[in-house]
Amino acid sequence: MRVVEISSFGPPDVLRVAERPDPVAALGEVLIDVAAAGVNRPDLRQRMGKYPPPPGASDIPGLEVAGTVAAVGDGVTGWSEGDSVCALVAGGGYAERVAAPQEQCLPVPAGLSLIEAAAIPETFFTVWTNVFDRGRLQAGESILIHGGTSGIGTTAIQLAKARGAWVFTTAGTDGKCDAARQLGADVALNYRTTDWVAALTDATGGRGVNVILDMVGGDYLPRNLDLLAVEGRLVQIAFVRSPKVEVDVSVLMRKRAWITGSTLRPRTPAEKGAIARALGAEVWPLIEAGTVRPVIHRVFPLAQAAAAHRLLEEGAHIGKIVLDARI
Repeated sequence: MRVVEISSFGPPDVLRVAERPDPVAALGEVLIDVAAAGVNRPDLRQRMGKYPPPPGASDIPGLEVAGTVAAVGDGVTGWSEGDSVCALVAGGGYAERVAAPQEQCLPVPAGLSLIEAAAIPETFFTVWTNVFDRGRLQAGESILIHGGTSGIGTTAIQLAKARGAWVFTTAGTDGKCDAARQLGADVALNYRTTDWVAALTDATGGRGVNVILDMVGGDYLPRNLDLLAVEGRLVQIAFVRSPKVEVDVSVLMRKRAWITGSTLRPRTPAEKGAIARALGAEVWPLIEAGTVRPVIHRVFPLAQAAAAHRLLEEGAHIGKIVLDARI
């Protein structure tokens, strides 16, 4: 099969097309003929040598795919050859075939193309487990989503709004703020020109924000804590800036607030399967009704993965970048 592999750690051009043997569906796995694979920031970090795959995972980048079931391994139930499927994988997505644990597979939502479905797993799994499981966002509460036009951001805005939250977000241009408002954000602020802590303190009447989803880190952390409401929850899922920062614990104590965070890739199939079941029950109906949709910025052929990485690094995109493995 044709794959995109990391020839050495470095810039996008280290990605190269190669031929590798087809994977085989092991016990409990589904073999997928990949139609499309999503491109995510963890792929960039892996390419640079900063995010190694967990033990036993493929060294080929790519954490989400959509396609058709080609074969099923022993012990698989509920999936048959020919089924349309999207799946979260721990690696191996930039390829024409990939094997995925059955627990991490979901049917392609009705009305979505395989390109659109490939943009779902990594972001929707991440948003659900962090915003609604760990962040415990409830209807009527407020949430601040940093990076509102990223793949994570566009997903979080739509899901939070669909579930009755008051949605705030930040983005780096006025155009991106407009796009975030079109997706459902009640307030979208250009972080380059606006003091978002002051603006959102005013917007909440001084109460602060109940949940903050942050992927920036660094000097955002103390500002996030200043903005949290009493009993607020800060959920850290990445760090574009530094992972290390000084924290004034007295702020947490005074607000009875907490900081949490998580990673998705190292979790077990059983843990990821629990998230998949929640998505199937709570989110798939929203997608099929058209209330929530993956936002696709651009599609590249599989062989142009380097160009896709460059575009993601530039940061001008709105939504997801996808590789079409059929061309």
